[in-house]
Amino acid sequence: MLRKIAIAAISVLALSGGAYAAGGGEQHIEDVDFSFEGPFGKYDEHQLQRGLQVYTEVCSACHGMKFVPIRSLSDEGGPHLPEDQVRAYAKQFTAIDKETGEEREATPNDFFPKSSLSNAPDLSLMAKARAGFHGPYGTGINQFFRGIGGPEYIVSILTGYTGHEVEQAGTTFYENTAFPGGLIAMNPPLSDGQVEYADGHDNSVHHMAEDVAAFMMWAAEPKMMARKQAGFVAVLFLGLLTVLLYLTNKRLWAPHKGKKQG
Repeated sequence: MLRKIAIAAISVLALSGGAYAAGGGEQHIEDVDFSFEGPFGKYDEHQLQRGLQVYTEVCSACHGMKFVPIRSLSDEGGPHLPEDQVRAYAKQFTAIDKETGEEREATPNDFFPKSSLSNAPDLSLMAKARAGFHGPYGTGINQFFRGIGGPEYIVSILTGYTGHEVEQAGTTFYENTAFPGGLIAMNPPLSDGQVEYADGHDNSVHHMAEDVAAFMMWAAEPKMMARKQAGFVAVLFLGLLTVLLYLTNKRLWAPHKGKKQG
């Protein structure tokens, strides 16, 4: 009984991102130069479309995105698919009708399906739930300059398999240089040429990992571009207001400055 509990606990930790220290080495997170980084960065529409393809053909077999509405695939700033393609994409899924309780063909107004495995984490917010950069000494300075590093964490996990396997408590673990503890229960999901891109883009493991990580970042924060634009406009208005207040203050106090007291 205790052995079964231990195996279950190890599996959940490995799949959900928890650490299982088994003599593994130090975490290695690769810093990736994504197009959406920085105050003026924005999502690469074509990269998001490729990432959607990788998620659909590879990741969706186990992982769901239950908080992401399918209709958002047509939004500007995202994959921006034509509405007819979004409707066709939705048809590959099923949804539960709220009135009848029966299964029906999904529509763009439905959400992506849930994870098909009980211990496979949902990927809706995964890019913001994981941190690739820390410290030093818990200060978060790296995060200030390099960001949280969620997408980089995902890329590093997908490309960090060494090919070495370890058998523990009847469960096979795979050595991964990016996973805390060095061992992960998820077998390598990507291989070179596994997904054939329609645009002819390089489909090596590293490029597919970057594409799906970018897509997952968009899924976690689809309004990032609107937020950055609103922030930029706010900073401009605050700058203009500061100048106006300074000039007003200078004009109001000009007659009183320079006069001697007494």
